Amino acid sequence: MVGTADTDASLPDSEILLKVMPPRVPRHLLPRSRLSLNSGLLSERAIILVQAPPGFGKTSLLAQWRREALARGAAVAWLSADDNGDPVRFLQSLVLSVRIGCGRPGFGRTLPAGSPPGAGALDGVTSWLAEVAVTPLDLVVIIDEADRLSTAGRAVLGYLLHNAPQNLGLIVAGRAGLDTEVADLIEYGECLPVGQDMLRFRLEETIALVRGRLGSGVDVDACARLHERADGWPLGLQIILADLERSDDPHTALKGLTIGSATLDQHLVDRLLSRLSAEDEAFLVRISVVDHLHPDLCRTLADRDDAPERLARLVRDTPVFLTADDSEWCRLHMLVRSALRERFAALPAAERARLHGRASLWLAARGMVEDAARHAEAAGDHDLSYDLVERSLYDTLMKAGPEAVLEWSRLLPVEELDRRPRLRLAVAWALALGDRHQEANEWVGRILGQPGVDESLRYECDLITSGAAYYADDPEACIAVFQPWIERKPVLPPRLATNHVNRLAMITLFRDGPGAARDVYQTLPVEDRKGAPSTALLWSRLITGLTYVWEGQVRLGEGDLRVALAEAEADLGRRNPLVCMLAALLAVAVYEADQIDEAAALLANRLDILEGAGAPEPMLLAFRTAARIACAQGADYRGLEILDALHRVAVKRHLPRLGIFSLGEQVRIHAGRFRSETCRSLVERIDEILARDDLSKGDVWHRSAIMQRHLARAYAAIAAQKWKEALACLEQAVPPAERARHGRLRIEIMALRAYALDRLGERAGPLLDEALNLAATYGLKRTIVDAHPGLADWARRLTEEAAKAHLSNPAMTIAPTLRPPAPRAQGGPKVVASMVLTPKEREVLELLARALSNKEIAQAMEIGEETVKWHLKNLFGKLDAGTRKQLLHRARILGLLEGAD
Repeated sequence: MVGTADTDASLPDSEILLKVMPPRVPRHLLPRSRLSLNSGLLSERAIILVQAPPGFGKTSLLAQWRREALARGAAVAWLSADDNGDPVRFLQSLVLSVRIGCGRPGFGRTLPAGSPPGAGALDGVTSWLAEVAVTPLDLVVIIDEADRLSTAGRAVLGYLLHNAPQNLGLIVAGRAGLDTEVADLIEYGECLPVGQDMLRFRLEETIALVRGRLGSGVDVDACARLHERADGWPLGLQIILADLERSDDPHTALKGLTIGSATLDQHLVDRLLSRLSAEDEAFLVRISVVDHLHPDLCRTLADRDDAPERLARLVRDTPVFLTADDSEWCRLHMLVRSALRERFAALPAAERARLHGRASLWLAARGMVEDAARHAEAAGDHDLSYDLVERSLYDTLMKAGPEAVLEWSRLLPVEELDRRPRLRLAVAWALALGDRHQEANEWVGRILGQPGVDESLRYECDLITSGAAYYADDPEACIAVFQPWIERKPVLPPRLATNHVNRLAMITLFRDGPGAARDVYQTLPVEDRKGAPSTALLWSRLITGLTYVWEGQVRLGEGDLRVALAEAEADLGRRNPLVCMLAALLAVAVYEADQIDEAAALLANRLDILEGAGAPEPMLLAFRTAARIACAQGADYRGLEILDALHRVAVKRHLPRLGIFSLGEQVRIHAGRFRSETCRSLVERIDEILARDDLSKGDVWHRSAIMQRHLARAYAAIAAQKWKEALACLEQAVPPAERARHGRLRIEIMALRAYALDRLGERAGPLLDEALNLAATYGLKRTIVDAHPGLADWARRLTEEAAKAHLSNPAMTIAPTLRPPAPRAQGGPKVVASMVLTPKEREVLELLARALSNKEIAQAMEIGEETVKWHLKNLFGKLDAGTRKQLLHRARILGLLEGAD
């Protein structure tokens, strides 16, 4: 009963009391800044609806939001709903949650006692809302497990949501089925829905979680592999980490786990599915044969009419599915699916073949041809598989990458490849877009040797050969092969029209620089863009991003690269070669903005893909950025190891220019420590590469290689402190850098020239100021810092001198990257600035938490002891405590006191 004097004096229902107590904050709660109430759309909504299956961290996120709301001064009431059908009980819970959470023991006394169901309950809610509206608080009410409410309870909740006053914020969470209550609020933008896609961990959050549990020494690549294995699933990550923490060596166990651990997957499935019936388990085993699930596909696989309903129930009640907002499609978590497929493999062969065959026919009928081909092959229907592969292999190349096509080519008989032209083209493309350039040319020869070759086919063959030359880092050959088609462009289908412009833009980048390359895209008709494959358009954005990185305009390129990478990851997956190249360019941009952790996350577990299937320039930038990240984190040894790996890749793939870049970057690192002998040896190795007789590259290739040799020699001279020699080498590097429009490199050379001049005692300030101005304009915060520690120290000193003289100096944007982080203040207990307590009450509570007596509190606050006692009396009443110890304990439970043991 609510609102009588008798009920106020008596103890509340113990079950309701438990429902309105906030949950214990998990020991390893990871604050998710991306989902903070203070950021983005979340800060602009008074109503938030969180819906996801179990295992997605809804309650943990609510606990974070509760702390954030308290921290910004709001009062917070918590309620965990139940399935009791009485709406009056729900109203009672709302009243009690405000009383306890907000320190208002008198709240709700004016509500009618014993309100009957129906309209009477709504009258009670109206009174509750009215009392909230006149309460001098900003109030946030969090209702967890709202999906458990009865129909009558949901009606009360809907009324509450639609009539909330200005000072009331509502956060509602549940598994599913709450959309009806807020559909119109979502449509009008008054309620923000938060679903699975937002709740899944992103890589940077997984890295923070793993390092928080296992220590900061965990390798970022291992974190990335774990993230991909768990598919960003919060519960899966927590279970795996709990198992790892119990091992003797968690770091070694993590490394072994990410390679593949069927034992752990099986253990995980046993824990998650232990309460399911045998029928549900058998159903999951059989539908695990496909990667993506649809209710009708499940009906086909299980051969049961009730399969869609069973799937919907399992999605709602078990934490093993990933669903997409506003879509019937879902999929099993990768961890669960791999373990279920172990069980699927134990089924009789005839049943497995039958399930694969059903999947193949269903998928093929709906245009999912590559998946259908895979299932047809597994079912033993080779003729159907070959037909489907011929229809889909071209798209497979774009979506899954070259290796997926080459895997199919190894399965197909040679005679099938010879009589299917589209298969031969796809294989030739796959060989070209990697490190098998000569084989690609041989396949093109086989295709052109067949009768009936028309202009369109000859054009595509030249496009393949030109692409193979680009991947072989032979820009002159790339240009020579494609030159005839530049002068007379053939009539092309949309899938090739965008590829044509992409190739023309790349050639223009080699010849005329980045600005002219971007202009090429203005010639692409809008209708061709609409009809182009998504991967061709992504290549356009990759090349555009490369032009910005090439000229040092990272601020201009970052925005589009972020959007392109997000779209590409959603469509193609994180480890697709094209996605990895986009990530490499974005990593350069964010690293130059001094966002080192984000750059590391972008490159995590991607370098191995770029080794075999990356184009030369993105691969070079990825390895160089990874090495610089390691050095910026104080691990020079790791940076040198990464560069040595790049050199091995250069030798393996016959890319000598990348070997020169690797050696030149190593010279830069050693020069920063003035290791002159090591630098001299590395420069000799660069000279040996350039002196080889088998190098037949043209002017574009040599211009880049020679520029790196000049720069390496300059760094070697700096290491030996031969400043005149360094200056001469730097001046030799200027013309090729300017001709190629390498903006970032030009700024680096300018700053190093100023440093050498200063060491020689000459006037160098204006030259350094210009370099700093350009770096600040383009957002290149790391350029000066990475060039040389001595140069960075000099720039910082100029900044400090300018600050003392009250002058503006662009070095101010550079110097902070060298400064060590300020030590964190070691404070004691701290009271959250919540409106639940007055400022004086907060001050008394904090001093009380520091174990001060009443007299000491009075002296600290410069008030009388009687005033302290009066504030303490109010605190005891608001927090329902009888002793000081209880008072502090209650304050911690309610989130009003932090940092107190």
